[in-house]
Amino acid sequence: MPLLEFTVEREGDVVRLVLSGELDISSASRVEREIALLEDQAPRMLVLDLRGLAFMDSTGLRIVVSANARAEDSGRRLAVVRGPEAVHRIFRITRLEERLEMVDDPGRLETA
Repeated sequence: MPLLEFTVEREGDVVRLVLSGELDISSASRVEREIALLEDQAPRMLVLDLRGLAFMDSTGLRIVVSANARAEDSGRRLAVVRGPEAVHRIFRITRLEERLEMVDDPGRLETA
């Protein structure tokens, strides 16, 4: 599953970007463009669902951190649904799991 695929799901003013495959330097620009398009719609919350990723490198981590900074600057929320261990490890090693809003299940997000 090397290619990156994504879908967008909307529920009210919450938008979830569901990623699958590999998020790395070769696919980063596609994800950055999609996030920018979603941010332009000014959802109250953007959820990045990483459960379908098989791999994510530091480029993917930079995308998540940048999106979080933009969300904070604009008064919106960004939440990250944890990916499999191979993907989540980079968040744990960098201790970003402590700074980002991370959940195991998007259904458990407090959206109020």
